[in-house]
Amino acid sequence: MTERPILAVGLMSGTSLDGMDAVLVRFSGPANVQLLHFCTRTYAPAERALIEAAIRDGQARDLAQLHASIAAWAAEAVQQLLEESRVRAMDLEFIAFHGQTIWHEPPVVTWQLGEPALLAERFGVKVVSGFRGRDVAAGGQGAPLVPVADVLLFGADDHARVLLNIGGMANLTYVPRRAVEAGAFGFDTGPGMAVVDAVARLVRPDLPFDTDGQLAARGTPVQAVVAELLADDFFRLPPPRSTGRELFGSAFAQRLHERVPGPDGVATAVALTVRSIADAMARWVPPGPELVVSGGGAHHPGIMSGLAAALGSAQTLRRFDDLFFSGDAKEAVAFALLGYLTLHGQPGNLPAATGASGRRVLGMITPA
Repeated sequence: MTERPILAVGLMSGTSLDGMDAVLVRFSGPANVQLLHFCTRTYAPAERALIEAAIRDGQARDLAQLHASIAAWAAEAVQQLLEESRVRAMDLEFIAFHGQTIWHEPPVVTWQLGEPALLAERFGVKVVSGFRGRDVAAGGQGAPLVPVADVLLFGADDHARVLLNIGGMANLTYVPRRAVEAGAFGFDTGPGMAVVDAVARLVRPDLPFDTDGQLAARGTPVQAVVAELLADDFFRLPPPRSTGRELFGSAFAQRLHERVPGPDGVATAVALTVRSIADAMARWVPPGPELVVSGGGAHHPGIMSGLAAALGSAQTLRRFDDLFFSGDAKEAVAFALLGYLTLHGQPGNLPAATGASGRRVLGMITPA
């Protein structure tokens, strides 16, 4: 018997701090999802500065106000999505709301801001949120959580595939076969675009990020500095592991910029991302699988050409966009799936990716 199709919204604002992504999807089961529409409510520079300040040194009042503001920005993304797709809020089954990670320090805590009740009240739809806390409570990292979607939705039917997302941080999932959890695992490789774009803004404050990789292309990476940065303890940790802006954020970028100013610093940040991914692949991932890249890094020519060179001709490198849909929508779709699993009482974590003691149903449900 075919399951009744349902419409849902997935929301994601990641460590890139570039905005709130919103997707409209139709589910016909947990492994059958269709992307109907995708939009981004871009964060203004002042809004991104609020989040960065909260991460760096926010006080209780500022954090409380930001908790409400992030939900309000999410509501704007949902409203934009509904208007552009011509779908009514009453037609939605649920909204999956990741919130904004402010502090990530497993195994102690992972903390996302954004009040789900504001979304439930605004749209009259149940909201699933707070996905990471249960995994941390079960001894996990609370991240990455996208591997479940990689296994169910984006693996290949007849060969192994690595799904690499280069967002603010970079993470990968090794999927032996689609919908087969046995043997699948995932972890954060380290910085993705967060350091690259932060250094780019220090070099050119008028730019939101290293547009089309132009700054990196003008520079030359200082390999000795890359080697020093790769000596950080994080890169020696075995999976499962996760990280965030607490380690690879604006302070890290400032130190790199002071050490290597100008476009050379941007190129050095690009080389750090490329080398950390390639080193992690060589050390922890079985050789030979197809590599499918999504996230902001997939749009950066220096990142993609650097990966192709570092991994060699034996590694098949493909873009997520060419196989599925816009890679920029991928993580929001993944959280829509996590919301679906939660509402159906199904676990949403992959212990081989997070280190949790077992499978757990994730998140909290705010009624309509």
